[in-house]
Amino acid sequence: MTKPALLLQDDWQIKLRRFSLSSRSKLRGQHKGSHRSQRFGTTMDFSDFREYHPGDDVRQVDWNVFARTDKYFIKRFLDEQEMRVHVLLDASKSMAQPEKWRFACQLSLALGLTVLQNDDRFSFSVVAGDKTPPFRKKGAIYRQALTQHISTLPIPSLKDSFAKYALQALPKGQTMLVIITDGLEQMSEWEMVISKLPRFAKDIRIITIGTEQEMNPSFSGDIELQDIERDNKLNVSMTSRVIEQYMEKKQAHEKAFESLCSKYGIATMQLVVDEGFQHAFFNKLRKANWIQ
Repeated sequence: MTKPALLLQDDWQIKLRRFSLSSRSKLRGQHKGSHRSQRFGTTMDFSDFREYHPGDDVRQVDWNVFARTDKYFIKRFLDEQEMRVHVLLDASKSMAQPEKWRFACQLSLALGLTVLQNDDRFSFSVVAGDKTPPFRKKGAIYRQALTQHISTLPIPSLKDSFAKYALQALPKGQTMLVIITDGLEQMSEWEMVISKLPRFAKDIRIITIGTEQEMNPSFSGDIELQDIERDNKLNVSMTSRVIEQYMEKKQAHEKAFESLCSKYGIATMQLVVDEGFQHAFFNKLRKANWIQ
């Protein structure tokens, strides 16, 4: 059996252990984890005091405060609850460029390892031409299993819209949902998806990725362009005016996408493949406080 290509260097994996995902969501699981919830429980991390009420545990009464105030107060402690994080990966054919696909898999794996190492629950699914079983595990012991799962994903082959099938691949009741895509679907398709995403999680983030060539095309002369998802071909003379029109449409699409996400409280980030995984994850995600 051929050993899968290493997605993350050893030093990157070591560095990942210092980070956790930063979430604004108060939605947590019912099981113990390593994150402080808004609930109060039985950990030893003190939060504050409140007045004693009949039925409260008398063991929580602070007798030192009673001695000073002649009033009964109980200590409150922060509970620890797990995060539930789902990453959804776009595997439509527009993602099939080797460098783009590898970058997307690196991001997916890094997010997953960060979640698992913090004793949280991680799930991962792919919208692809062939049905790939979702990954659902909790805890650091499944880091290697996740690495194997993502490292052996087939090259994207979906000859259709990612947005068309995205909702079918999502579990409900997540603390955080992260979608990794190139975002190239029509806005009408994105509108149908994005308006429904809040049903699945309170903290939703979409990472759009693209290559430098897609961001700033440098083609010239007469060329044949092909839509690899629909196999449509078009002969084009790449003049400066054609490139200018492309950039105008691209920027309008990105602006409309960001505006739609903002409407539903969804955070977005655009990453350039050519800048590399290390810069994207440890620099851009950290500066945006997506990891801490």
